[in-house]
Amino acid sequence: MTIIKRALSTLLLFTLTAMPLLAQKKQTPAGDPELAKQIARFAPTVLTANTARLSPKDKLALKKIIEAAKLLDPLFLRQVWSGNAELEKRLLADKTPAGRQRLHYFYINDGPWSRLDENAPFIDGVPKEKPQHAGAYPDDITREEFNAWVETLSQADKQKATGFFWVIRRGADRKLMMVPYSQAYREYLEPAAKLLREAAALTTNTTLKNFLNKRADAFGTDDYYESDVAWMDLDAPIDVTIGPYETYEDELFSYKASFEAYVTLRDEAETAKLAKFSQHLQELENNLPMDPKYRNPKLGAASPIRVVNEVYTSGEGNSGVQTAAYNLPNDERVVKEKGSKRVMLKNVQDAKFNKTLIPISRVVLSPADRASLAFDSFFTHILCHELMHGLGPHNITVGGQETTVRKQLKDLYSAIEEAKADMTGLWALQYMIDKGIIPKGMERTLYITYLASMFRSVRFGIKEAHGRGVAMQFNYLSDEGAIKFNEKNGTFSIDNSKIKQAVTKLTRDLLTLEAEGSYDKAKAILDKYAVIRPPMQQAFDKLKDVPVDIEPVFPPAK
Repeated sequence: MTIIKRALSTLLLFTLTAMPLLAQKKQTPAGDPELAKQIARFAPTVLTANTARLSPKDKLALKKIIEAAKLLDPLFLRQVWSGNAELEKRLLADKTPAGRQRLHYFYINDGPWSRLDENAPFIDGVPKEKPQHAGAYPDDITREEFNAWVETLSQADKQKATGFFWVIRRGADRKLMMVPYSQAYREYLEPAAKLLREAAALTTNTTLKNFLNKRADAFGTDDYYESDVAWMDLDAPIDVTIGPYETYEDELFSYKASFEAYVTLRDEAETAKLAKFSQHLQELENNLPMDPKYRNPKLGAASPIRVVNEVYTSGEGNSGVQTAAYNLPNDERVVKEKGSKRVMLKNVQDAKFNKTLIPISRVVLSPADRASLAFDSFFTHILCHELMHGLGPHNITVGGQETTVRKQLKDLYSAIEEAKADMTGLWALQYMIDKGIIPKGMERTLYITYLASMFRSVRFGIKEAHGRGVAMQFNYLSDEGAIKFNEKNGTFSIDNSKIKQAVTKLTRDLLTLEAEGSYDKAKAILDKYAVIRPPMQQAFDKLKDVPVDIEPVFPPAK
């Protein structure tokens, strides 16, 4: 069954990547050596957290929550591509070594396209390109057909058609129609809701009980507002994020949300350390480097920050490159009323830093700069990245009509928004360093650590939103003279006399195009800069033996 995919995937990794790689590319009794290399880019990593402080009932609730989260794996497979379910059956029936490799890599990618290789197919008989419409729209739809259909709808139906929680299908008459998630994915959502209610009955934490019950209700009603508000108020040792959130898979319009789950345990000590950052959000908003008319004079309630350790993830939360932090919810109504919550996955970040960033730094940085690599700067910039998702333009007015940045930028939104969060995160840290909120010493490590981390992100692929956004940043900063390339030894460095000004300039450009809702400006900056130039490619050629990311192993979920 699909719900055991992570355990199966891990078992296959250990059995197959340990086999000697043969010189020939064709399939051998030991499997496919090229596919083994692709799999080996994900370093197996045990992720867990200490459950000793949980009450006996909370431990039982945790098991129920994990069981509910497992159901989102097969659900998400169907969201990625309409053909995934049948393909999975075919792969499960193939017991050859190469067949097991294909199944393993299929589960890592949640489909037959390698996310680290510009979505190139690694299985025969599938579309050559990963469908932009994912599983959210009919396979034969076009943007023009969808847009023309939407114009015929009432205002209420337009909101649904372009909203998060309705898939688009064809009726018997071949006309487009909307189907709510609660119907489209009932076989998974109904049992998941039952498990969440059982977990709610077990826990003694009022906020966790409230969230689990309301999220279970939302699985049946498609109205996630109340449960999003309850999630913002969640204050429990078990920190759960479960539901449809991000829109990365919908590459047509970035409208449709994918299901994911993060089951985590709170790190109280680290959470307390970072709480001070949320006190400065309005000050940061008031000083963003853009026209003051675009600033928000009154942000929502103070945004909570949670530092947690991952126990289990599923759905989009465990697809390809692992998430290190997230900022939710995406419902602009909740953000306006309550702010948004930043969740830092500390054990994931620690694993990424040690297994990928340190080895990358040995290749792309000079020996003198390597000493400036610091986990604290890596961790804190990720925090500020998430904080800055909540700042800047969200609800905007274009041509006299109220709209959102997401709707205006459509398929370009994710890459632009991730880049904006990166740059404004650097800008915000420098602002707080200059104001004495953060120790001056971080300035020495901040930019060097981010430079190394940019190579880590672009290795995810420039068709992936984060990788595309970072490639754009890297080339923009290089053209501004802030990043220098040493042709003699192939390393990169920061020009400290130019980096601050360049970061501020790019921050202004990104915030302004979002405030204007300018699709054309977003396309222009991505077309010009979101490429891999020869110096970066030379570095990547030297990084072939360095893992690109981790593949989590979850002992508590077995």
